[in-house]
Amino acid sequence: MLEEKVRGLLDGAVQERKDLFLVDLQVSSDQSIKVTIDGDKGVDVEDCMFVSRAIEHQLDREEFDFSLEVTSAGAASPITNNRQFNKNLGREMEVKTIGGEKFEGKLKEIQESGIVLEWKTREPKEVGKGKITVKKQAELAFDDIESAKVILKF
Repeated sequence: MLEEKVRGLLDGAVQERKDLFLVDLQVSSDQSIKVTIDGDKGVDVEDCMFVSRAIEHQLDREEFDFSLEVTSAGAASPITNNRQFNKNLGREMEVKTIGGEKFEGKLKEIQESGIVLEWKTREPKEVGKGKITVKKQAELAFDDIESAKVILKF
């Protein structure tokens, strides 16, 4: 019952702020609520406070004795919502498919049904000795992606 009420309040908050979206909602048996949000242009403290208030001010502490934590999806967190790809366009990613393939490359394009990764690799020349640099691409359907995360480089 608490989870349904919180989900309804979250839906209202993201309707009001269309740049934000829910990544994860967990409500434990001790009525501890953990909300993870993300945004098309990232998330700042004010965004977390907005979502926190949207929930906390609408729940009756007499009815529910709850704790609430609202966080943003971290830069190194796996991508769990297809909408998260949008803010990572042009970044290096690691993507694993359901079939067990692993790709590392730059997120070049986001299509309606999936993504396009691009990378460079060194391959032997067709004629003669040595290697040449070749650009490769992979089109990956959202349904075929098991996991995806941004590769952070320092």
